Amino acid sequence: MTNLPAVERALRTAAPHDLLRRLREALVEHFGALAVELLMADYGLTVLQPVTSLPHTAEPLPVQSSAEGRAFGSQEPYGQYAAQDDAVDLHLPVTVRGDRLGILTVRLAEADCTPDTVEELREVAELLGHEIVVAERDTDLYLQARRASRLTLAAEMQWQLLPARSCSHPEYAIGAQLEPAYDIHGDNFDWSSTAENLTLTVTNGMGEGIQASLLTNLAVNALRNARRAGIGIADQAALADQAIYGRYRGAEYVSTLLISLDVATGNGQVVDAGSPQLWRYRDRTVERVEFEAQFPLGMFEETPYVAQDFQARPGDRLVFVSDGVYAAASAAGEAYSERALARAVHATSLLPAAAVPSGILRELAAYRDADAEDDALVMCMDWFGRQEPH
Repeated sequence: MTNLPAVERALRTAAPHDLLRRLREALVEHFGALAVELLMADYGLTVLQPVTSLPHTAEPLPVQSSAEGRAFGSQEPYGQYAAQDDAVDLHLPVTVRGDRLGILTVRLAEADCTPDTVEELREVAELLGHEIVVAERDTDLYLQARRASRLTLAAEMQWQLLPARSCSHPEYAIGAQLEPAYDIHGDNFDWSSTAENLTLTVTNGMGEGIQASLLTNLAVNALRNARRAGIGIADQAALADQAIYGRYRGAEYVSTLLISLDVATGNGQVVDAGSPQLWRYRDRTVERVEFEAQFPLGMFEETPYVAQDFQARPGDRLVFVSDGVYAAASAAGEAYSERALARAVHATSLLPAAAVPSGILRELAAYRDADAEDDALVMCMDWFGRQEPH
């Protein structure tokens, strides 16, 4: 008989801040676990931070060169022989609908680490992820555990705006990342889906620090308010434009790219209102997809916006980048978009969508002549299309 119901009950009845202790007790009782540890991915997606007593966490582990990081990157359970107890450390992805939160490590006696047990514990890790997402409404514990250093106030505001950093559905998979993760101020991304439609937005508020974050916050919430009223993306842009102009009178504005896609067909519409760019990887070829440029949101009073047609095909990879990516210059003064961006998209072509933004941003960091002077945003979407039932 499966032990899952008992573990699930323990998680669902635990206080938000007490999930790990209750889970540890349940896994010891029902699975014979010798040790249980939860690690949260930090905001930069470079380390996994053990959740311990705050305000401190234990020593973080690198994502790129640890067994736990291997499980995080592959999103598959990974077993590692422990140095003692004739045991195996089983590293399990804690992921919610494609959003990669961290790793649950369960130490088991080697004889207990059967395929059935691994599969059950994989489900436990998924349940834990869902409970963490709910618990974050009532406790700061897991958000604090993600911090390798202190966030600036502007960055705090930006991260709180985000829907997630990745998601997956049968028709598409999305991943996105912002840098510098702990000091971001003007760039942001958003998405929302229904059974019929997927809407994506990439925004870049002008300025720096708190002012840029406040501007972007107004833009994102104005776009969401219009979207939730059930209107098309051209009118979403127009209403957000009015809200921003009404507050700043044209002195500050927000560059925005909006895309709405029909989930069943891949038919879509685009409003290009400023600087974010779209690049497409199709049939091993990388090219920029250009649209008719329209004014950024809030630049002028009552700007009319027009949506252009767009088509996503199964197998397409769409990469959205802010000007902090494509305009970054090498030591020789060559913009990243001239050649290096296409090379980075090729170099990350075998990675899943959730891992592509970090991969491109690592390539960018090596390419840049100096430390970033601007925010850098990369969002990747793999379009699979809807499969017809057999």
